Amino acid sequence: MAPQLHHVVDGPENAPVVLFGPSLGTDLHLFDAQVAALSDRYRCVRVDLPGHGGSPDATGDLTIADLAEGALAAAGVDSFHYVGVSIGGAIGQWLGVHAQPRVRSLAVLATAARFPGPDTWPQRAATVREKGTEAMVASRKGTWYVEDWARRDPAGETRLLDMLRATKAEGYAACCAAIGAFDVRADLGTITAPTLVVAGADDPATPPSSLREIADGIPGARYAEVADAAHLLNYERPDEVNTLLREWLSRS
Repeated sequence: MAPQLHHVVDGPENAPVVLFGPSLGTDLHLFDAQVAALSDRYRCVRVDLPGHGGSPDATGDLTIADLAEGALAAAGVDSFHYVGVSIGGAIGQWLGVHAQPRVRSLAVLATAARFPGPDTWPQRAATVREKGTEAMVASRKGTWYVEDWARRDPAGETRLLDMLRATKAEGYAACCAAIGAFDVRADLGTITAPTLVVAGADDPATPPSSLREIADGIPGARYAEVADAAHLLNYERPDEVNTLLREWLSRS
C-alpha cells in the first residue's frame, strides 16, 4: 500500500507541475532554492518521505515502488516533470520505467540504478532503529557536502543536520530497506522520458561513475557534473543546479 506523503505546493495553479523527491534523512526544504528559482513558471510539488518532515512514520520496510506510488498520489495530475536526489532519484527512475505516460521529463541527481554497498543498508537500518538518526550525523560531513561548503555556510550545515535529527528512526530505517533492495540496471533502456543525470564531482555516496551508468543506460540521456559538490549538490550548489534545471525543463 502506498504511504501517504506530506507535500507542499508552490507556483501558478495551471502551470506545468514539477514533482520533487528528496534524499534520505532530509525533508522537502532540501529544495527551497529550486522552488525559489522555478515557481514563477512551474507548479512545484515537494514531498516528504515517510517519517521525514510532515509525513506519517513508516510501520514496516518499504520499497521504492511504494514510495513512488505515494509520490504519484501527491502529484495529483496526469503528467509532470520530476526532479529527485538520492533515494528521490531512485523514485524518479522507477517512475521512468513504470509510469512512462505520466512523466514528461526526469532529472535525477546524486543517485544510482543500484546503490553502492547494498549489503550495508540493513546494518544502517538496525543502527538507526537502536540509536536514532543522531547516529548518522557525524558521518554526513564530507558525504552530504564538502567540508569547504560547511565552513562557508555553517547555518546551512545546521539546517541540513537538523533535518536528519528530526527524522524518525523507523521512517529512516524503512527507506534504508528500499534503497538496499533497489536495482533497475536492467530496465534503464526502457525509459523514454527525456532524462538529465547530474553528479556531484566529490560525492562519495553515489560517485560520478554511478551517475554515468544511469546516463549510459537511458537512451538519449544527458550527463552533467557539478564541481566542488558532494551528495546534496542542489543544496550546496543551488546556482549551478538551478541553471541546469531551468534549461532542462524549458526544453522538455
